[in-house]
Amino acid sequence: MELALKDIRRHLGKFLATIAGVAMLLAIVLVMNGIYQGNIQDGVWLIDNTDTDLWVVERGRGGPFNEASRIPLDSYKSVAATPGVARASPLTFYTAQREINGSEQQFTVIGYDIFGGAGGPGRLVQGRSITAPHYEMVADRKLGLQLGDRVPLGSDHYSVVGITHGAVDSGGNPLIYLALADAQKVQFEQDKRALNAAAAANLQRLERAGYSGEQAARLLPLLAGGSNNINAVLVTLAPGADGDAVARHLRDWLYFNVYTTAEERKLMLEGKLSRMSAVLGLFRTLLILVSIVIIALIVYVLTIEKIKSIATLKLIGAPNGLIVRLIMTQSLLLTLASFAVAYALRDLIAPGFPRTLAFVAPETALTFAVMLVGGVLASLMAVWHALRTPAQLALGG
Repeated sequence: MELALKDIRRHLGKFLATIAGVAMLLAIVLVMNGIYQGNIQDGVWLIDNTDTDLWVVERGRGGPFNEASRIPLDSYKSVAATPGVARASPLTFYTAQREINGSEQQFTVIGYDIFGGAGGPGRLVQGRSITAPHYEMVADRKLGLQLGDRVPLGSDHYSVVGITHGAVDSGGNPLIYLALADAQKVQFEQDKRALNAAAAANLQRLERAGYSGEQAARLLPLLAGGSNNINAVLVTLAPGADGDAVARHLRDWLYFNVYTTAEERKLMLEGKLSRMSAVLGLFRTLLILVSIVIIALIVYVLTIEKIKSIATLKLIGAPNGLIVRLIMTQSLLLTLASFAVAYALRDLIAPGFPRTLAFVAPETALTFAVMLVGGVLASLMAVWHALRTPAQLALGG
């Protein structure tokens, strides 16, 4: 140990520079761990934080998150009348991109029944939930909004009455909560000039079909665009109700697809998140392997640089164990110091990172163990070369 420390002090600048370089690479590995877990955490956040027993979506769809689901608004009334259902709440959500605080931002709008319905905001850190039927909103703090701010969405302005923290969709975009009617209006509202142009075209079409001007004017509203669809109905079961029986009834009689929260989570993990998780996992593995290879090369180069010193130790009768300890100790110190610096860098990067970073202690410990074992194994090549070095090399042979 003392011999290894003396050698490090002799080449301190080079050793510190090596630690810095390896630490940056290991910091990327640790951040990648956080991205991997954060991708999963973001992907299932809305599912895990929605208070519901069953998700009712369009027949034949894997919705509402992996695939678009559109069902009539009044469907929730039929669901509510099903035996065993205590509450049925309509829910709509969609991704939007608008100018907020002077910059274009993407977010997901959640529209829910504010009068006792499920699907409302969780993790409120400021303010309150929506209580007025119109023109109030709750936004996540990632959007940079403050309580009392007025946000233009469509032709109306909405006052921020609550701020959430960590409320995101599967892509990591922040959530905005609106009353159901407001959310539908924002989603389907069209530009007035476009509506006027469409109305004029429809009027001409009716007149060409033989209708009089008065008849065409009466029929015109039937051709107007608009939608009252929702994406899902959230079901809260009555105490003691059989969830499987309720789900069968909804499938067989109302012709909907029905999923439990666990099934929705599985759909998300095996659907939208699976490919991204596989890509992140592959990059993570490659980075760890590259880190181990780089450590191996660095230890080998450090050993080659002091090969004459090792030959001198052999010449004066130093045992092989002393030489092995010298190389192993430097390899371990390099790995430990690099990991410690990488851990500190990770904590500096995390607060300003644009995506959620979720660090899991067992995963960090496993990464440390892999790097430690990898560092030891990586030094074996240098040990092998050192043990084969002849003592005559110290005399210039």
